[in-house]
Amino acid sequence: MTRPVAVGLDGSPASLAAADWGAREALRRDLPLRLVHAWEWQPYTHAPLVGMDAPRLWSERVPREAAAELRDRYPDLKIAEAHATGPPPEVLCDVAGESELLAIGSAGLGRLAGYFLGSVAMSVVAHTERPVVLVRAGTTSVDERLLAGDGRPLSAMAYRPVVLGMDLSRRSGDVIRFAFETAALRAAPLRVVHGWNPPAFFAYGVGVDPSLRADIAAQETDALRTALRPWQERYPGVDVIEQSVIGQAAHHLVDAGGDAGLLVVGRYTDRSRAGPARLGHVTHAVLHHCPAPVAVVPHD
Repeated sequence: MTRPVAVGLDGSPASLAAADWGAREALRRDLPLRLVHAWEWQPYTHAPLVGMDAPRLWSERVPREAAAELRDRYPDLKIAEAHATGPPPEVLCDVAGESELLAIGSAGLGRLAGYFLGSVAMSVVAHTERPVVLVRAGTTSVDERLLAGDGRPLSAMAYRPVVLGMDLSRRSGDVIRFAFETAALRAAPLRVVHGWNPPAFFAYGVGVDPSLRADIAAQETDALRTALRPWQERYPGVDVIEQSVIGQAAHHLVDAGGDAGLLVVGRYTDRSRAGPARLGHVTHAVLHHCPAPVAVVPHD
């Protein structure tokens, strides 16, 4: 069965940006696009409040009007729209389970405050077992490309790099595969960022051989290369840029995201633990501060 690229719509500018991103990604992957709106999803934020049926009627128009606009913009793309009734997190998790990936929007709060992820987005990211891409409001096709300024059309310009946050303690084939596949589809370079911290005794600086730090850095770099080698053999056309850096991975990833077309991180799922699902601190920080679209790929 062909899995579509799905988009969760709520009528906001951020979700419409996600729909446009999803359309482009569906074309790159040669997949259909599915637009879904759950009519209970924040109806009082974007829907007009005139009459008892106004929110419901508005809700039915959201995917229909978005699909019509995207069909004009991408005539070769197969698009289906759906209007679902039910709790939005549950609806979108079900939709994601039937899809190659799910795109949803996130609104900006400003350069310092970061980006706002509503309760629906956070719940979907934390619970779905399929990749979820958070797209920022205002994101367009121009943001995916390295503008050359030489008169070439946008489609002829190179894609910005895909950035992968690599955790060597919990490296997952699903996360790495998603990043390599995405880079290959775009003919974009893949920048792999691995952040590490030296042993605690380095902080005291007493009795530490200065060459030890260099030795540990070399070991971390070798471990990163070893982990990536089989994937580079599987995707020989992908230009891989390895970056093993000292410090918090979240800070380095947010910095790398400033020049990225897409940033990919994993979400560790422990099925043996009871209680609510949670996002790791790196994923949480990236979702709230990275300016590029962020793909969260769950893994065991």
